[in-house]
Amino acid sequence: MDAEPLGNILVGVVMGSRSDYAVMRGAVEVLKEFGIAHEVRVVSAHRTPDLLFAYADAAAGRGLRVIIAGAGGAAHLPGMIAAKTVVPVLGVPVAATSLQGMDSLLSIVQMPKGIPVGTLAIGAAGAMNAGLLAIAILATTDAALQKRLVAWRSAQRDEVLAQTIEDEVGA
Repeated sequence: MDAEPLGNILVGVVMGSRSDYAVMRGAVEVLKEFGIAHEVRVVSAHRTPDLLFAYADAAAGRGLRVIIAGAGGAAHLPGMIAAKTVVPVLGVPVAATSLQGMDSLLSIVQMPKGIPVGTLAIGAAGAMNAGLLAIAILATTDAALQKRLVAWRSAQRDEVLAQTIEDEVGA
């Protein structure tokens, strides 16, 4: 797990346990790809609530602009962080129980009015998209980052357009 901060940290990536990193790695990798200063921490809503509150309380003052929070099971981490900070929180449901992440998804997406959490898809796709969404949020005030994001998306488009399937009509 990459716990070393990279310069002035803009994005916090937190998860309820170290095992969640297998899913959350996608967010970290895309942040690295774009050179976004970030930190990665284990902060459990249930086992370390004081740490959770301290982390969330200090987030804005430390300069964090986005927090990506991955959680499985009851998935209280994203919502509890959102309740304690004005920094945007993006929740990633982790499939950690026999319910395959549906419990986490519903816990994160059903926040009460007034405490928003942007909720992504269950699992690795949601984690990577959370990283990309954090980059898009940062790009609203960073023209160079916005240009890199546009170029990245164009490369994704070009990769799909380059894929051809020969139709064997009449074969």
